[in-house]
Amino acid sequence: MPNANTDSHYPQSNNELSQVQRRAVGELLRVSPVADDLARRFEAAGFGLALVGGSVRDALLGRLGNDLDFTTDARPEDVLKIVRPWADAVWEVGIAFGTVGCRKEGGNGNGASQSFQIEITTYRSEAYDRTSRKPEVSYGDSIDEDLVRRDFTVNAMAVALPRKEFIDPYNGLEDLAAKVLRTPGTPEESFSDDPLRMMRAARFAAQLDFGVAPEVIAAMKAMAGRIEIVSAERVRDELNKLILAAHPVKGLRLLVDTGLADHVLPELPALRLERDEHHRHKDVYEHTLTVLEQAIALEKDGPDLVLRLAALLHDIGKPKTRRFEKDGRVSFHHHEVVGAKMTKSRMTKLKYSNELVKDVSHLVELHLRFHGYGTGEWTDSAVRRYVRDAGPLLERLHKLTRSDCTTRNKRKAGALSRAYDGLEERIARLQQQEQLDAIRPDLDGNEIMKILGIGPGPQVGKAYKHLLELRLEHGPMERDAAVTALQDWWAAQPQG
Repeated sequence: MPNANTDSHYPQSNNELSQVQRRAVGELLRVSPVADDLARRFEAAGFGLALVGGSVRDALLGRLGNDLDFTTDARPEDVLKIVRPWADAVWEVGIAFGTVGCRKEGGNGNGASQSFQIEITTYRSEAYDRTSRKPEVSYGDSIDEDLVRRDFTVNAMAVALPRKEFIDPYNGLEDLAAKVLRTPGTPEESFSDDPLRMMRAARFAAQLDFGVAPEVIAAMKAMAGRIEIVSAERVRDELNKLILAAHPVKGLRLLVDTGLADHVLPELPALRLERDEHHRHKDVYEHTLTVLEQAIALEKDGPDLVLRLAALLHDIGKPKTRRFEKDGRVSFHHHEVVGAKMTKSRMTKLKYSNELVKDVSHLVELHLRFHGYGTGEWTDSAVRRYVRDAGPLLERLHKLTRSDCTTRNKRKAGALSRAYDGLEERIARLQQQEQLDAIRPDLDGNEIMKILGIGPGPQVGKAYKHLLELRLEHGPMERDAAVTALQDWWAAQPQG
């Protein structure tokens, strides 16, 4: 990377910035064999190429991965001519927006081989009109023009290759060192070009643990309604990135405080229930954010979108079910059932997959079930039903239920934790004895038809359900006992 004397875009150095630069040099050296090779091919064809945006930001933070973003003055058809003979695979999914993607196997600067996912985008500008959900793309002629169209200054830096010239016309390096999100131009212009950038501000705050400049927050508040023109799919994808980030609560608070959540996830700000001195209850909004943080702390294999969404949405049925009782208490009867329906509705509007909608809404519906366990008086039958109803979501239900305890009363929290420990131990014992993960009747459909002498039909289903209930209630049965139970049930049926 050059010093300030070789590049007019380069900001004045201080100790913190120098540290950032040193990290970047190491990261760029790692990807240089592939990046420089590609850049020389563009140069030979008469075009420029620069590493840009998130790739430069992450290099400066010392966390550059193998997904590399480049920008160029070459038009997409010229990019294809250059990369097709060079790349191991090429795809044109984003070519309508000026982006060509490719994969290249290459060295990492230390002799080891690795795979790079590369996107090359022609200098461009994007803008929305007041009624369109799709950006209108036009190509630009200079890298500075391209960078001013970027969302934030920390993403508006570039490194021209192969000469490694650092380009930073909007002081992104200083903002990176200060850990602040600011727009290259005015935030109003930036958010008018693409309203989804308002959600990106919250997402980057959550991912990078950065603050947001006051003028950016002010514009988000003033323009929150503009998010309505963005497609549900793009909003969903941005929300997912925020929720899966290292600090999702920081991003969620920003969505709520700026009013964006009123448009994309209105159930979250609705949790800020009005309270009065006569009818007191815990702050449901703050409780929800705490549950999310506690659920994240229980993750073992990386971010879990299903668990995090369930934690975020588990109490959204409370506003609709709140009742003030005569004795001064506040109740939320059946809020888990109402919340499950609301979860399904919101996630469907955001175009989540049917499977994800089903899993998250089911966890919301089940999240209170444990509280009927009390001090361990559940029968084995009740434990079996708990496992059966949770199905493959059982481990997530364990984590969600434990996370839902946010009381500051250490004695109460300890009692709840011990009770759930006891339930998990009972589940483990029964699983070992009875293979609870695959609870089925002791006779299958074919055996039922053979024993009763009937063909396929609704009666087989009824018999199967009856045997399943017996299995849940009493545990496994010997075959002879199961046959006798089936015959007794059949004899009591009208057609028996």
